[in-house]
Amino acid sequence: MTAQCAQESIYNLLPRLEEKPVKPPRYISTFRPSVKCEVAKNKAQWKTMGPAKVAIPSPKNFLQKHSKEPKLPASKRRHEIYEMYCFNFKIYNINVESNRKKEQDSKKLPALSVPRRTDHPVMGIQSKKNFINTNAVAAITGLPKKPQPIYVDRRQGDKYLLETSGLVPKYIKKKDYGVTPKYVTRRKEEMKRAQKEYEGDILEHLKKRAMKRLSDEERRSLLQGLKKNWEEVYREFQGLSVEIDTIPKKIYKEKLESQMKQLEHDIEVIEKHKVIYIANE
Repeated sequence: MTAQCAQESIYNLLPRLEEKPVKPPRYISTFRPSVKCEVAKNKAQWKTMGPAKVAIPSPKNFLQKHSKEPKLPASKRRHEIYEMYCFNFKIYNINVESNRKKEQDSKKLPALSVPRRTDHPVMGIQSKKNFINTNAVAAITGLPKKPQPIYVDRRQGDKYLLETSGLVPKYIKKKDYGVTPKYVTRRKEEMKRAQKEYEGDILEHLKKRAMKRLSDEERRSLLQGLKKNWEEVYREFQGLSVEIDTIPKKIYKEKLESQMKQLEHDIEVIEKHKVIYIANE
């Protein structure tokens, strides 16, 4: 209640005039006219929309046939025309001769397979051969005809030739049945040869990358070198100042400590293992 009474006032009953904010004048640069002049000078008339005025092509200047083909000089053109005339004349002569031959062949009458009406058979030829006796002798002395092998599809069915049925094992009786074809053997030999070459390349590659064993002298010299490096790093570490208060000193100390740890690890590994192998790169 106290808050509501404090907000109430007689001045609030009076009508108030709305005050509209006054806008400041628009800013115009002093360099505006000079910039406009410079833009108008540098801008081309057809920069974006093409030239202002384009000459309309005349309808009389249309593209004609063979107008774009290269034209030869008069001398070469005359020579080509002469060669073409000679070639056409030769073809014309060949066609004329072929037509003449066809006409001559068509005039010739074809050979008749039937005797002509004026032809007469040869008369008076007689044979002394006794066909009855010869046929009887041939029938007696001849071998009997072998019956063709047949098969029947069912008990009272039709008969079919056995040879064309596919039941006769013809292919088994062939000379080259069961023999490996030459192209198969040749292909197998090529595959074996390629496999041997591949295995040989792999063996050579493995030999090149084979591991090499360190000798006792190399191992001893390597161990001495690592110990010497550790002593040098340890001497540098001992030479550090007692108070390390800057970042470069801290970084240098950490670097020396990591080098000493790595050298100690390598020395321990080499002393522990007496046989060491190194892979060839």
